[in-house]
Amino acid sequence: MRMNNNGQISIVLNSQKRNSVRDTLKPDSISQSFPQEHVALKEIEDELGSLVGMEEMKKMVKEIYAWIYVNKKREAMGLKAGKQALHMMFKGNPGTGKTTVARIIGKLFLKMNVLSKGHLIEAERADLVGEYIGHTAQKTRDLIKKSLGGILFIDEAYSLGRGGEKDFGKEAIDTLVKHMEDKQHEFILILAGYSKEMDHFLTLNPGLQSRFPLVFHFPDYSVEQLMEIGKRMLEEKQYVLSSDAERKMRDHLYAAKNTLSPMAFSNGRHVRNVLEKSIRTQAMRLLMENCYSRNDLITIRSNDLVFGKNTVD
Repeated sequence: MRMNNNGQISIVLNSQKRNSVRDTLKPDSISQSFPQEHVALKEIEDELGSLVGMEEMKKMVKEIYAWIYVNKKREAMGLKAGKQALHMMFKGNPGTGKTTVARIIGKLFLKMNVLSKGHLIEAERADLVGEYIGHTAQKTRDLIKKSLGGILFIDEAYSLGRGGEKDFGKEAIDTLVKHMEDKQHEFILILAGYSKEMDHFLTLNPGLQSRFPLVFHFPDYSVEQLMEIGKRMLEEKQYVLSSDAERKMRDHLYAAKNTLSPMAFSNGRHVRNVLEKSIRTQAMRLLMENCYSRNDLITIRSNDLVFGKNTVD
């Protein structure tokens, strides 16, 4: 975690670095010392535990919890406890868990009464940008209104600034900036996208960067982490990979990560798409072979694995 000159906290997930706050806020220390008082954190910890990787993010969620909790204690004692806006920026490639983390944060803030509803509204450029002057501001305001009490999550947010000066995307940015300040404690805005594009996006409005006190960096998954994600997806659906299929899948992931551009390789989403297609291929194979033993029904073989467009065979 790094504190920038503008007060922005930058967090790199999966980093090996540790600081004193993280060292003292260990998972067991809270749940054992205050099991009832911190039940909200325990429930979120259990949900976070089901995610592959992102260890640094899991620790940072605890730190955010601790900061909010201690602020409430300070307020109860009559000490200064100014409310800080919790708008966030998620930087990373597709399929690295950004939307999943946003949902979990919404649940935590609901349990802590930071948000009144904790729901997640997902949006993209088309949901904010209108077709004529004044239309964009109204669409953006309506979306913010739906998000009150929860989180407004805008993926590929940098696309709002791609049309130039005459594009209505700039109007959407200006409207967002205004409501981030006016309603900063009524909803949380999370902007997500590729790191480089998001850095440029922040320069489009002078008040934009300072309004995001928390910046999360989502790194790509390793091949072994992607294999673990795939196994968990299959286990949930009661499927397994044969040993040959597992080798083929691992070889494919190594090739895909080394060959495809970051924009073409979508990490966990890529794994899900391959497995969903392969399950359908397996079903067709079983139908043609007329084989329906338990082992046949649950096993994905190497010839069932299908790698479609923008993938590497």
